Amino acid sequence: VQLQASGGGSVQAGGSLRLSCAASGRTLSRSVMGWFRQAPGKEREFVVRISWSGLSTHYADSVKGRFTISRGNVRNPVYLQMNSLKPEDTAVYYCAASGDFESDFRYWGQGTQVTVSS
Repeated sequence: VQLQASGGGSVQAGGSLRLSCAASGRTLSRSVMGWFRQAPGKEREFVVRISWSGLSTHYADSVKGRFTISRGNVRNPVYLQMNSLKPEDTAVYYCAASGDFESDFRYWGQGTQVTVSS
């Protein structure tokens, strides 16, 4: 499985971005999908995850009410809508996928840079 995040960019605080995750190699319709981020000098941190059915989501407290994860199609299995962006959201964002009906993330994609200026 190959994953590639895209849609990052530079925005001012309060702005919005929509990240996409392109997938190839296999269908991820039975996978938990998630987004993580890593800021300079910091460890990678969990942002949000969505169940394979799309019925269950779990957000990091830092993004609740501002970010929305959604499932897409076979080629783009997950999206991340980011609103009310803050400078502390600046990071490289990665999408990830679990194996079929698993919970742990097994596949990781190339990241996309998000920069939020104040």
